[in-house]
Amino acid sequence: MSSETRLAFAHPSERAAATSTTDALDRISVRDHTVEVEIGAFQAERGVRQRICFNIVVEVQPLSGPIDDDVDRILSYDRVTEAIQAELAVERLALLETLAERVAERILLEPQAMRVFVRIEKLDRGPGALGVEIVRARDGAPPAEVAPGEAPHPELVFLGNAAIASAHLKGWLDQLHAQGRPLVLCVGASDVPAPQVDHKMAQRRIDLLAIEQNAWVLAARDDRCVVVETRTELDWAMKNGQTCVWAPSKIVLDSVDTPSAQPRDAVALAAWFAATFEAREMIVIGADVPQEACVPLRAVSLDSATL
Repeated sequence: MSSETRLAFAHPSERAAATSTTDALDRISVRDHTVEVEIGAFQAERGVRQRICFNIVVEVQPLSGPIDDDVDRILSYDRVTEAIQAELAVERLALLETLAERVAERILLEPQAMRVFVRIEKLDRGPGALGVEIVRARDGAPPAEVAPGEAPHPELVFLGNAAIASAHLKGWLDQLHAQGRPLVLCVGASDVPAPQVDHKMAQRRIDLLAIEQNAWVLAARDDRCVVVETRTELDWAMKNGQTCVWAPSKIVLDSVDTPSAQPRDAVALAAWFAATFEAREMIVIGADVPQEACVPLRAVSLDSATL
């Protein structure tokens, strides 16, 4: 087999490397992402679902500074798979070519994406895989605004220490899950005093870490609770029905709009966080409600088994 023929059937990552015009671009890839969907132009393909396999490589601009092991600084693989899911959800398509074009366009809306290889194959139409591969590049213009989808509106709940330890905890979570909305839980520090230092910024970090320790205490109380610290994790968790417990350090310290609330004012800090989601309200269980907050607060008594 000639090198040209071998390359034609190679994974898109090899194709990307072989056709690279510059060594300055990094690449991320999603291999063998398989979904079942109704697609196809033939009558025999209507009303039935078939497996289609995606292999995608995205060439991205290298980061201008250190990555710092920070998921929010890179183009996440989830953004690639979400582009697939979003386009499949729009309408039934007849052609893989149309789907490939739309997926490529959506990926290139990401600020980091410069060129994308999209290969889509039908796995159930014959003894082999039948597919299409396209390559699309940004034209050098600034990326267009991503058409906003329906933003998630999670239920934000602050749990005081007495609420975390309450026998009603499981029942409260059951009620919140029954609403069918993404659920984000916030906590304050435990009742054990955190270390005290004279350095203001150091104390702020200590206080934030004290909140995160208590987030893990809550997660240990119910297996549905998962501690998350980045916006990327939060977005993924909300879209996938996962109950989040907010670990605040990263989002607070990285925020351009630095919250005026201090970590010791944990309910006010959680309210600031709720406002970033444009939350309609935040439920507060087992903690004092401040007089002023960024969102409306609704207090629930520790003695109440019903929210």
